[in-house]
Amino acid sequence: MKILQGERIGAQGVLSVSSSAVIYDPSGQKVLLTRRSDNGRWCLPGGQMEVGESIEECCVREIKEETGLDIVITRLVGIYSSPHMLLVYADGNRYQIVNLCFEATALNQTLSLSDETTEVGYFSRSEMANLDIMPHHLQRMLDAFAQQILPRLQ
Repeated sequence: MKILQGERIGAQGVLSVSSSAVIYDPSGQKVLLTRRSDNGRWCLPGGQMEVGESIEECCVREIKEETGLDIVITRLVGIYSSPHMLLVYADGNRYQIVNLCFEATALNQTLSLSDETTEVGYFSRSEMANLDIMPHHLQRMLDAFAQQILPRLQ
């Protein structure tokens, strides 16, 4: 997957609703990240909403699929819908993403991999500085760290 940026470039794709989650480790000092199998970059776990499910169900399902964790959503971090970003996948699909990023609590601590992830782990803010993190996911994490009362709208 590649990220293209440019003035209103999202118009070159179709809309895709997705969710992601910021999940802290039990100490509250580290955040769960996954390494994508398609581009090797680190990101928050999450993915596209399917027809017939709510955005909360999407988030719970995607986190379970990608990490093995069962979660409970605790708050909305933000809604991200930049028309200036386009995700281009290897199969040719092009999406302007509308992402709802949540903060969530893990109900179990047994991590696992999927066909979409090659690694999963918890990382501190200082450890994240050495990782190749997808930039739009980094913004979501920074917004979660800010602990603002109202969700960010971007």
